[in-house]
Amino acid sequence: MNLHQFRFVQEAVRRNLNLTETARALHTSQPGVSKAIIELEEELGVEIFARHGKRLKRVTEPGAHVLKSIELIMREVGNLRRIGEQFSAQDSGTLSIATTHTQARYVLPLPVAKLREAFPKVNVSLHQGSPDQVARMVLDEVAEIGIATESLTQYDDLVTLPCYEWQHMLVIPIDHPLAKKENISLEDLAQEPLITYHPSFTGRTKIDHAFAARHLQPRIALEAIDSDVIKTYVRLGLGVGIVAEMALKDDGTNSDLLAIPAGPLFGVNIARVAFKRSAYLRNFVYKFAELLSDKLDRTLITKAMTGRVNDYEI
Repeated sequence: MNLHQFRFVQEAVRRNLNLTETARALHTSQPGVSKAIIELEEELGVEIFARHGKRLKRVTEPGAHVLKSIELIMREVGNLRRIGEQFSAQDSGTLSIATTHTQARYVLPLPVAKLREAFPKVNVSLHQGSPDQVARMVLDEVAEIGIATESLTQYDDLVTLPCYEWQHMLVIPIDHPLAKKENISLEDLAQEPLITYHPSFTGRTKIDHAFAARHLQPRIALEAIDSDVIKTYVRLGLGVGIVAEMALKDDGTNSDLLAIPAGPLFGVNIARVAFKRSAYLRNFVYKFAELLSDKLDRTLITKAMTGRVNDYEI
């Protein structure tokens, strides 16, 4: 068996079992693809694909197991290639980071600046998206490291580690009626129009769960992915804002908005970093992780990547 056969099988599945499209994508002939797959099946002693005539119809049960093994083999082949390319460039190259808007805007500027000081030959490429898109970019090797609060732990092929804790903040105009209350409850908020994040972003799940646990239906007046947008509409009087605490660090003490900690209402959120399982990481990737959190050292990340640790307490 050989790598060409593995590539042909993988591409055939990607192309919905269309051998013509598979051959075109791999710049070879259809008979060549078909022959290589048949030879692999003969060597393994199982049919990877069920057929109708010469057409592939579906992946067989043993074929599904073969595909999983091929995926692991091809992933490691890719890692072998990258080791050769990257080992000679430990202190230079591009660090690709997948993250959400909030992380990119409020959390990453300082670590990125410090990384550039430590590794001046390293360029940084930021890819922004939803938490699910962040996970996908790491899995597809568009990015070497992903940073988000939600969804990252749902992917078996990602190694995720907690980075830091944060809480939500209520944001209201200083003359808002709630500003006079010593303790604001979920019942109070349920009576107000709320301006907060889109359901897939920045801890929104915690907000929804908190209301649901009290059998309350929040009045969501506006949803956004940008904390600055939320604050803008609060200033316009559209409602009470709920934002991540890091989105307020640049506002200073002279802000026209009152910020109230909402951790007691919605709980603590944990931002996580993610790497593709078994990926080869360069020196500056480890350094960047350390700049994000003093608990994310090289030893911990290496143990997590090899399956010897799954998590740690912040």
